[in-house]
Amino acid sequence: MNKKDIDTCDTYCIHDDRVDEVRNKMPQEEKLYDLAEFFKVFGDSTRVKILYTLFNHEMCVCDIAAVLCMSQSAVSHQLRSLKNARLVKSRRDGKVVYYSLDDEHVKTIFEQGFDHINHGMTDWRK
Repeated sequence: MNKKDIDTCDTYCIHDDRVDEVRNKMPQEEKLYDLAEFFKVFGDSTRVKILYTLFNHEMCVCDIAAVLCMSQSAVSHQLRSLKNARLVKSRRDGKVVYYSLDDEHVKTIFEQGFDHINHGMTDWRK
């Protein structure tokens, strides 16, 4: 993108009422940083695939690795990031640890992302 692709005002003016309104509503810097860090988690296609894998069933690392044709070690590494971001949770059943989406918000975020990139197509999985 170059300067010719960006529309700008032909005159310089500040709309103080709008600027003040937005500044007053702006979240704290720390919250904006946390939000940016949260969205970074979605910047890795492997993590996105893991989330999609967990949409319908909780699964152990072995199952997720089989679905994605990846090593268990690679899957475990990505699950750690997803767990730290509170996108997945785990539970132990004997010797097996099962992973699932942390809550329904995760699925909603995912679906809204697909809705945005597909501009309202009826089946977001395509």
